[in-house]
Amino acid sequence: MLRATTIVRKPAVRPEQIADAVTLDHAGRGRSEGEITAEGGLAFTLALTKAGGLEDGDALRLEDGRLVAVRAAGEALLAARAENPARLIRLAWQLGGNHVPAEIGADVLYVPASPANAELIRGQGCQAEAVTRAFRPERTAHDHSTCGHDHGHAQDRAHHDHAHHDHHAHAHHDHAHGHDHGHDHGHKQAHSHGPDCGCGHDH
Repeated sequence: MLRATTIVRKPAVRPEQIADAVTLDHAGRGRSEGEITAEGGLAFTLALTKAGGLEDGDALRLEDGRLVAVRAAGEALLAARAENPARLIRLAWQLGGNHVPAEIGADVLYVPASPANAELIRGQGCQAEAVTRAFRPERTAHDHSTCGHDHGHAQDRAHHDHAHHDHHAHAHHDHAHGHDHGHDHGHKQAHSHGPDCGCGHDH
């Protein structure tokens, strides 16, 4: 049986070299080994030497030079949206903590459809809509969500702002202290006691 050992990315795929096609879900596109029968009946063994994850429009190169086109299958997903962006951020953080793979859009999160995920989405004050589409989750979703990454940056920014505020306040305090000290010092220097000073004290 022929083996497929190389991934050809979409921009480099030449249509005249395509011999067959396969439609794979997210899990299937992440495989690096196994036997596959393409839609036209071409059977081959998946034996990728370098894991990288297949994307819609990529192709698998067979040992004889022919290509098998890869299409992303539609999957049952939940589209999570919220009127308040902060709720969507908290949801993404929660999904990452639960190791739920998520595809992050500008104002929407896509996750696998399940009662547990639907409950989690609604529990965070977001709306869940059932959709069928290709699923392209973040590759680091299982390690930490994009939200967690952003949250880390937010913490860094907050720490920076706090440090800046403390530095500014400290500098302001030093400035005020220096001003008062200089004023008092100058006043004491200007007020020298003498017979004509008019302070009422005996000299």
